[in-house]
Amino acid sequence: MDTVSSPIVVPADAQANATVLLLDRLMSTPDDALFSVPAGAGWRDITTREFYHQVIALAKGFIAAGIEPGSRVGLMCKTRYEWTLIDFAMWFAGAALVPIYETSSPSQIEWILNDSEACALILETVEHDDRFSEVKKSTPHVKKKWVMDSGALEALVAGGTGVADEEVDRRRSLATGKDLATLIYTSGSTGRPKGCVLTHSNFVELCRNSAVALSTVVNPQSSTLLFIPIAHIFARFISVLSVTGGCKVGHQPDTKLLLPSLQSFRPTYLLAVPRVFEKVYNSAEQKAEAGGKGEIFRTAARVAVQYSKAQAAGRVGLGLRIKYAVLNRLVLSKLREAMGGRVRFAVSGSAPLGERLGHFFHSLDIMILEGYGLTETTAPATVNRPEKFKIGTVGPVMPGVSIKLATDGEILVKGIDVFDGYWKNPKATAESFEGEWFKTGDLGSLDADGYLTIIGRKKEIIVTAGGKNVSPSFLEDPIRSDPLVGQVFVLGDKKPFVAALVTLDAEMLPIWLGNNKLDPNMSVVEAAHHPAVLAQIQSAIDRANKTVSRAESIRKFSVLPIDFTEASGHLTPNMKMKRNIIAADFAADIEAMYAHEDLPGD
Repeated sequence: MDTVSSPIVVPADAQANATVLLLDRLMSTPDDALFSVPAGAGWRDITTREFYHQVIALAKGFIAAGIEPGSRVGLMCKTRYEWTLIDFAMWFAGAALVPIYETSSPSQIEWILNDSEACALILETVEHDDRFSEVKKSTPHVKKKWVMDSGALEALVAGGTGVADEEVDRRRSLATGKDLATLIYTSGSTGRPKGCVLTHSNFVELCRNSAVALSTVVNPQSSTLLFIPIAHIFARFISVLSVTGGCKVGHQPDTKLLLPSLQSFRPTYLLAVPRVFEKVYNSAEQKAEAGGKGEIFRTAARVAVQYSKAQAAGRVGLGLRIKYAVLNRLVLSKLREAMGGRVRFAVSGSAPLGERLGHFFHSLDIMILEGYGLTETTAPATVNRPEKFKIGTVGPVMPGVSIKLATDGEILVKGIDVFDGYWKNPKATAESFEGEWFKTGDLGSLDADGYLTIIGRKKEIIVTAGGKNVSPSFLEDPIRSDPLVGQVFVLGDKKPFVAALVTLDAEMLPIWLGNNKLDPNMSVVEAAHHPAVLAQIQSAIDRANKTVSRAESIRKFSVLPIDFTEASGHLTPNMKMKRNIIAADFAADIEAMYAHEDLPGD
């Protein structure tokens, strides 16, 4: 199978824009909770009706402040309720947001504001304003600026009281499906970020069809706690989809407060990248280790994976059933309760999850619904659903979407989710399409049932000097699941063998050291050369090597004394490695591994 399509389930409306998603929700469930915001030790619900009135009031403020229909406005803000409030208010005012990651540097802010020709900028904090002030003189299009933490939204609402409801209704009705809904800049793992033109139809048609396809997950009885950046299309789509489907949304951007927030908010589903699930598992394992129950936890995890695999095969033996029941009560149920006790689903994207974690969480009665998509596809092109679910795949196509595999295995996408091209960049747009099909740059395979499996990025495939093709992610993902590992960079293009740069997880390091009767105050620099740490990394690499041929296996590695982070310039905001920058910055470490071709075991 090399092509698969799924018909739309909700008829398209070329005249509809994203404001209708809120208006439809207002008609359906005006008094149901649509959001929840922190209130003391708990949460305060905000109904659909209350949210709508706040949207209208803020839209009036933008109109009174001079925001014109069709204009672009930058927004630099962490994940919080006000993000979606501003998003819909801007749509009701007839304008479109240009998200900027709150971690962006002054030069990144300058590039996005100038390229998008944003006429105004909304900043969350005074610190964000300080960063903008460094490039303010070189962003001539920005005529207005508001700082949220300095009372800007309240001032906007107060300034808009004289704007008539009829003017808001006129403004919000101007855009049709083909018009710009948002301009999202790609994370820029190579070169300058490009602005992706996402239309109102991208959001309207995809959300309406996804609300049907994912109705078991997103509905008026469901809830989710968002903690990944809404500036990224993954969380942005879920935010808008939640309004469409009536799901209650809370926000917690501080990962240090995530666990208590999960326990107080008690969501029914989560949205996360695989690294979060790895952290949940590793933290639980190391906590058990510290309490002298590490072996019990690992036994429970092994049985849990066996149990899930047996369930998938339709054959769970009595002995396995009994073992699982005991360990579930003693160990696994506690992890489920730590996540709030009500989570039944998790939507995962951005990188492969790995079968082991998929089966582990499935044994907790948590289905991790892996999906696949890009900014250019408004997030989801394929998603596993409760009714259409295969661990190890990224699921079948969404309604209104088609996927085709090129002769070299590249994934091509067309349908309601595909963007309208790159902003002011017709050359890049033309290069990214083959007729109606968007060329993703990812390699994949389709099984007989139409489920997609991701092989890796086309540009990242390593071809060794011996002519062996190697997908880095196949090795990186299982190694990264080790509690000590922060990031893994597998390399070897045109080299005699495959090697890896490894960084340590600074958060987990002292816990692991203490559990292994080593000095928990050891620095990352010291740990990078410690024999016990190197042995642990080697064991993680050995496990990964068992999944590939000898020619594809990692033969040497080097542990770096720093981690790859967004701040260091080595990760994009959605945690993808900037491979070209890593290769350049650590060229000396890479060359040292290849200086002598004597290999272990040779």
